[in-house]
Amino acid sequence: MDQELIISLAKDACYTVLLISAPILGGSLLVGLLFSIFQATTQIQEPTLAFVPKIVAVMLIIVFFGPWMLNILIVFATNLFANLHQFAFIR
Repeated sequence: MDQELIISLAKDACYTVLLISAPILGGSLLVGLLFSIFQATTQIQEPTLAFVPKIVAVMLIIVFFGPWMLNILIVFATNLFANLHQFAFIR
């Protein structure tokens, strides 16, 4: 296994992680920001108020984007297992 193959595999793994986590992190960030603005305008200083909407938003995002995220994982795993012979150390 040479260095280019390891770097390419690490790059693909990091890209897959970023693609899968982006909708969940972006959605929870947006909901948290909206509820923070709501709390600032109404002067409600309850730190636990934003947890339930964030959890609901993450669940909805998983429901809507789940098949897409699973498809990305399946493509990555298929490519990984298809090229498994390149990763084996054979002398």
